[in-house]
Amino acid sequence: MFTGIIEAVGSIADMRMIGGDMRLYVRTGALDLSDVRLGDSIATNGVCLTAVELPGDGFIADVSLETLAHTRFESLAVGEAVNLEKAMRADTRFGGHIVTGHVDALGTVVERRDDARSVRLTVRMPASIQRYVAAKGSITVDGVSLTANALNGDCLELNIVPHTAQETIIDSYTAGRQVHLEVDIIARYLERLMGAAHTEDAADGDAGGVTLALLANHGFMRR
Repeated sequence: MFTGIIEAVGSIADMRMIGGDMRLYVRTGALDLSDVRLGDSIATNGVCLTAVELPGDGFIADVSLETLAHTRFESLAVGEAVNLEKAMRADTRFGGHIVTGHVDALGTVVERRDDARSVRLTVRMPASIQRYVAAKGSITVDGVSLTANALNGDCLELNIVPHTAQETIIDSYTAGRQVHLEVDIIARYLERLMGAAHTEDAADGDAGGVTLALLANHGFMRR
């Protein structure tokens, strides 16, 4: 589990296909590896990877076909910068939001413009995740916890403050760049729970959809 607060920017040292999937070597730059052990998780551009080797200046991870199918890892280049975050500790400050490191979809930057000292990004989302994104809600972009300032059709608007631009790879984004998107996990669980509740109530003869009765039956409002 992660928070979406990037700890360091690293770079791709090597990537090669082995037995059909990928072996990835990431140099971690200023990231403190003193407490990292084999088997620990490190989010790389928002993708949870398991450290299988620790060569001293970074980590090596295996990237499965499932991960390759849902990320842009196959298009990475040696030397390319990546956002890094170690798995969160239970006793640390929780500065972002709950991030699992499981990418839901690829988005595309369609516009970048300056807004005073901030940067405004417009990112197009695939239809599969649009229902999970809400204005002023949280979304993870390449591992960075951000707020969806506004929604416009299939696009979301993001405001990147100077600190975030300086401490992540976002300042390098231009139109056409693909990015990893992870929706707020609470939205996914809520959909699942409401779907199960709807099925149970339908079996009892209740009307379909989210109704006042459904909300009352499951403790969201007083009867």
